[in-house]
Amino acid sequence: MGTIQVLDEQLANMIAAGEVVERPASVVKELVENAIDASATTIEIHVEEGGLEMIRIVDNGKGMDREDCQLAFERHATSKISNARDLFRIRTLGFRGEALPSIAAVSRMELTSSTSSSEIGTHLMIEGGQLGTLSDKAAVKGTEVCVRSLFFNTPARLKYMKSIATEVGHISDYVNRLALTHPSLSFLLTHNGKTLLQTSGDGKLLHVMAAIYGVQVAKLLLPIAGETLDYKWSGFLSKTEVTRANRSYLSTLVNGRYVRSYSINNAIMRGYHTLLPIGRYPIVALQIEMDPSLVDVNVHPAKLEARFSKEDELCSAIEQSVKETLRQGLGIVRPMATQPKAKVVTQVVQPQFDLQITKPDTPQTPLLAASPRLQEWMAKQETISKQVDVVPHIAPSMENGTVKESAANYEMLESAKVEAIPHEIVQATFQPYETKAPEQLDIAQAPSPVHPLHEINSEDNSATAGTDQLLPHPEATNENETDSPVPVMYPVGQVHGTYIVAQNDEGMYLIDQHAAQERIFYEYFMNKLAEEDISSQIMLFPHTVEYTAAEASKLEKRLSLLQSFGLEIEAFGGRTFIVRAHPHWFPEGAELEVIEELIQFVLETGENTQANVVLMREKAAIMMSCKASIKANRFLTNAEMESLLNQLRKTSSPYTCPHGRPIVIHFTGYDLEKMFKRVM
Repeated sequence: MGTIQVLDEQLANMIAAGEVVERPASVVKELVENAIDASATTIEIHVEEGGLEMIRIVDNGKGMDREDCQLAFERHATSKISNARDLFRIRTLGFRGEALPSIAAVSRMELTSSTSSSEIGTHLMIEGGQLGTLSDKAAVKGTEVCVRSLFFNTPARLKYMKSIATEVGHISDYVNRLALTHPSLSFLLTHNGKTLLQTSGDGKLLHVMAAIYGVQVAKLLLPIAGETLDYKWSGFLSKTEVTRANRSYLSTLVNGRYVRSYSINNAIMRGYHTLLPIGRYPIVALQIEMDPSLVDVNVHPAKLEARFSKEDELCSAIEQSVKETLRQGLGIVRPMATQPKAKVVTQVVQPQFDLQITKPDTPQTPLLAASPRLQEWMAKQETISKQVDVVPHIAPSMENGTVKESAANYEMLESAKVEAIPHEIVQATFQPYETKAPEQLDIAQAPSPVHPLHEINSEDNSATAGTDQLLPHPEATNENETDSPVPVMYPVGQVHGTYIVAQNDEGMYLIDQHAAQERIFYEYFMNKLAEEDISSQIMLFPHTVEYTAAEASKLEKRLSLLQSFGLEIEAFGGRTFIVRAHPHWFPEGAELEVIEELIQFVLETGENTQANVVLMREKAAIMMSCKASIKANRFLTNAEMESLLNQLRKTSSPYTCPHGRPIVIHFTGYDLEKMFKRVM
């Protein structure tokens, strides 16, 4: 007698359940996808004890008659496909016909369904895969599936379940993605009676993202859209100030189905390149539409992965689309906690115009009293003050005992905003005292003045030479300042020798001086490395490096890649190599370190392809910009700070350093008033 036997149907269903029903979230996934395929517009998901005790899905879809209710629990029974050709044009979420019998095999399930609210529905009970009672029941149009005691007959599976909070997290995560995929459907998710998610189903993806991530995050999302001959995509991605610690917030939605795509996620992250800190990820929801023949969703048991035709073309287009969206939508960072609410104020502080500008030693003597510019400014503020006093007042409303000014009052007060004192008057009025760090008080040891457009190159300044050079030559930056997205800022001081404090009519700015100069140097070095003819300077003492036999063999084959960077390097016998020259613009004092790191890049990089050359140039530019930039606790003169800010305005992306950290943080006048409780 042979050893091969055919498994009975119940045992086969229990084995299939091991593939389909991994955890409670898998049950939610399969049942909600069935509801969506049934053309439901409202779907309720009620969960108890992480889904192990009860999962109830209620929808208002097409429903099923008595015959279909029975057939639905047969293995491989489906209404989604009828022949092999249909596998290449799948539009539905479910199509294999394994979900219901697999779930029923490891739970106690009840199903109630009706095709019309005016007709009697069908009620079916199944326990452990065995058909129970089948009866008539009054029901509205749609289907209700209740799964109780999940894994009651497979205790080994229960043993490996995680905590209730973990299981609820998996359920919530998947329902969130389904809501993103189908913004026109209304979803309600509850756990033990507590609402976790509720969407309106108005078809607006931004409203769904606000329901999931919060209104504050939704305000910092940028719309993205694009298309090629084969693909079309749209969605939202977060600005650089909104980041998360992992990739799970990258949602790729293909033809109404959530899929995990390593290639598309990498394309999105390449679009954010140098704009996010290391280890941080954006919030993205990207809906991609294509002909079903260009994607294969039948490559994963849970249908969570997909295989694309022309994948390289799609990824390249998405990467460029992300870059363009960020280029147009990025701006100076504002603290999220101080974002103004929608034109609602609880207290209006009338502007005061009692202006006295006096000298410290003669407090009663007005300064610049005869200045025509100052008199003109003060007269203008007095006119505005009178206008504010006669603004017709619209009675404020009361809400929960709080006075709320009307939108009309807010608009009028905003239009009558007081103009700041012109910068020229302030400069002419005050001569600020220069703050010195303790180590700079000794004039003999203080750094010599630095010209803002030249490198420090002084024997008396050896401690800061090279690495503390202020600015590269201006030829490296864009001279068209009128197109700069960063406004003109006037430095007023420095905090801890690390952050520059600046101001203008739009408020106050904090600038990270190291990050600012990193961005300036990064673009400078990228331009230099892109030059076809890189001029080098001979080293006074050639530098030798030694590697293992394997590394030396690899390096010898890739010397041309290093030579394209302007390094004059050659084999020096055995495992030793000698460097005789390097580009003259290498950071002074860090040349040897840069050379050795470039060699290490070459050893870690693949063949000498154009893509690897571009990657190496970028790595080298980032590394050199960090080494060349001024460090923390370096006190700058007012001229140095002003020169640094002007050079920053000329860069192409003045918002983040090459490592993705923000450069400038902006506090508007409203932000400052709110922090000091002048506006409530």
